[in-house]
Amino acid sequence: MVGFGPADVPPSPAVKFVGAGTAACIADLLTFPLDTAKVRLQIQGEDRASAAPGKQSAVKYRGVFGTIATMVRTEGPRSLYSGLVAGLQRQMSFASVRIGLYDSVKQFYTKGSDHVGISTRLLAGCTTGAMAVAFAQPTDVVKVRFQAQARSLGHARRYCGTIDAYKTIAKEEGIRGLWKGSTAPNIARNAIVNCTELVTYDFIKDTLLKSTPLTDNLPCHFLSAFGAGLCTTVIASPVDVVKTRYMNAALGQYSSVLSCAAAMMTKEGPLAFYKGFMPSFLRLGSWNVVMFVTYEQLKRAMMAAHHNRTAML
Repeated sequence: MVGFGPADVPPSPAVKFVGAGTAACIADLLTFPLDTAKVRLQIQGEDRASAAPGKQSAVKYRGVFGTIATMVRTEGPRSLYSGLVAGLQRQMSFASVRIGLYDSVKQFYTKGSDHVGISTRLLAGCTTGAMAVAFAQPTDVVKVRFQAQARSLGHARRYCGTIDAYKTIAKEEGIRGLWKGSTAPNIARNAIVNCTELVTYDFIKDTLLKSTPLTDNLPCHFLSAFGAGLCTTVIASPVDVVKTRYMNAALGQYSSVLSCAAAMMTKEGPLAFYKGFMPSFLRLGSWNVVMFVTYEQLKRAMMAAHHNRTAML
């Protein structure tokens, strides 16, 4: 299982809660430029689609590494980490709930039974994913807004800082603006991402431990996390693109999430839903590897520290 290590006693919910948030922050620090590149690629077609006929803007970003290079050249290296503060705030509140509480919710649904079916895993993933949205949505909205705004000359910056972004969005769009997209796109995305990510990791890890010579250690964690990242990217990319477009949209640009998706399909075609797929995979794949490997090690370290303190008493 995701939450159980080699120790006889499984880590407590508090250990998993803190460990998940910390591991997610470390993963975000290492992979944030890939996430920023993904956002820029996802919204690029929106700019071209909204331009006047005969005045279509040129494609600014090409590929994940081309996007990163263009941003560094035109906006400076710091632009790759625009929105990092909100991103870390998001991970501490979001990952702690959706990942840290996954095992506890799974055990709640099984009523302590050792047999855990795929439906129970999916239900637990949906539950913690939806719970996390309620806590972390404002941080996600601010993160996307910062990543989307260009810092080059000729582009007015929407927000001066993280706190200013929270205040400005609340002032101009109301408190509901901070939860923009929480009613459908982000709940759907996070339910899909959480189920795919955690259930795939959980399932692959269990399979490797039962069917291969691998033990509950680094190689097993690495393979499980990589597989989880690939499956999550394939399944969640369309919802992720719609979520990014809708969150970054100006007030009144789209009447609903469905209108945003319909506009993408009509103006840009079905491939628009997979814009930024490569950076999404690089981001999710690397993020999953760093997060799950770090998470497993943090749990062990915290459990060892707890056992040492208990032994000294």
